[in-house]
Amino acid sequence: MPANVRVNWPDGGSMMLPTLWLRDVCPCPDCRIEQTQEKRFHLAALESVSVASLCADAEGLKVTWSEGHNSVYPRSFLEANHVRDQPKWRPWGDDYSPGYFDFTTFLSDRVYAIRAIEEFLEAGVLVLTNSPTEELTLERLAARLGPIREVLFDRIHNVKVDPKGYNVAHTSLPLPPHNDFASYSWPPSVQALHMLANEAKGGRSTIYDGWAVLQAFRQEDPAAFDVLCRVAVPFREFDDGNETFACEPIIRLNPNGEMGIFRYSNQLMQVMDPLNPDTAAFYDAYYKLSRRLITSPFNRRFRLHGGEILVVASHRILHGREAIEDAGFRHLQDAYFEHDNVRNMLTVLERTHD
Repeated sequence: MPANVRVNWPDGGSMMLPTLWLRDVCPCPDCRIEQTQEKRFHLAALESVSVASLCADAEGLKVTWSEGHNSVYPRSFLEANHVRDQPKWRPWGDDYSPGYFDFTTFLSDRVYAIRAIEEFLEAGVLVLTNSPTEELTLERLAARLGPIREVLFDRIHNVKVDPKGYNVAHTSLPLPPHNDFASYSWPPSVQALHMLANEAKGGRSTIYDGWAVLQAFRQEDPAAFDVLCRVAVPFREFDDGNETFACEPIIRLNPNGEMGIFRYSNQLMQVMDPLNPDTAAFYDAYYKLSRRLITSPFNRRFRLHGGEILVVASHRILHGREAIEDAGFRHLQDAYFEHDNVRNMLTVLERTHD
């Protein structure tokens, strides 16, 4: 069986299509459930697959298969079924500042929400303003970001200075750049941080374009970058009633070699085996990356006021906080969402947008 078939169109164009792919994606009602557009046919049902005859005309491609099945593929179907690209991310420029959008309008106006979500998918950051300062307001974001991603500890997490807190966020100490729950095998990919009240001095919010930092680091020191893609690192977060642990590389690339997950949390990183031959190479690369991160131009600092919600794409964007300088009241709540669901919401909004 030839691995590919060449399709020559009457207008002179041509396509090279994988034979098995072509049989697998037959759009006829015998092979695909019309109601759900799911496949009903399974390749494994055939002992062999080969083309008996093939004809391409202005309407599309007609194939008769060796088992006697006839398939008809509109040309538009074949040309449209390239793998859909994810929305392109945009590294921050020197003049970058987060996009600010009104909370109520974001929830009520489709056109406005589309613009806000597109900005979020490109830059990885969104700030919603004029939100209520009531607890659990983050629940309302599900209408635009998709359902809340529940994790252990709390569905919606309170961040206040607390002498009994289980995390450095509950102290007045500065929070270095990080993303939450590096101790999960799949950390939450979107985080929303809602400032209910901020009367304390200090404590400015910090955000870092982690992917932009990694992109520059990859070009500067590809060997060190590869080490951080390869060596697994232990991360742990726990309290008296919960335990989360993951051992994963700091950088995970997608199948195309592009940025996937930047897992970075100095506070959750656990002690590595000093006798492991990879540990020295890891620390050399980790030190170089960390120095680049904290001195990078890809960071912004600003005060998050009461009634503002910072939303970050947390597989890309690291966040933190400067030290809180006094005991003025400061109350923040955060919750997690998933990037897949945000992209889904954009698709749904675009379909219904007039």
